Amino acid sequence: MTSIYGGIVVDFVALLSFRPTVPAAERDGALIRRSTWKYPPGVQVVAEYWPSSASVQVVSIFSADSSEALLELELEWSDVFDIAIYPAVSAEDGLRMGPDVFGRLARLQQLP
Repeated sequence: MTSIYGGIVVDFVALLSFRPTVPAAERDGALIRRSTWKYPPGVQVVAEYWPSSASVQVVSIFSADSSEALLELELEWSDVFDIAIYPAVSAEDGLRMGPDVFGRLARLQQLP
């Protein structure tokens, strides 16, 4: 599902948070599971972070060439994590495309 809009590659940011109902032993087991797990075929990882945070345990930035890869990632980890995946662009690309986007916004157009 890597998309190119006007020369801009759209990546994804996944935020994974432990489900509140998951016991500590299963959380520890998830860390062991992660040590051998590989991202699905078609996913190109840009970065993965494990922030010191009570609300988000994993931040993954990646491109994917299919919806199937996104679904596989979600289904693999949804037993221990609540997962939110968002399309994203780099700050550099966002700044480059920003003027064009703002120029098309109806709410910013001059009234006749």
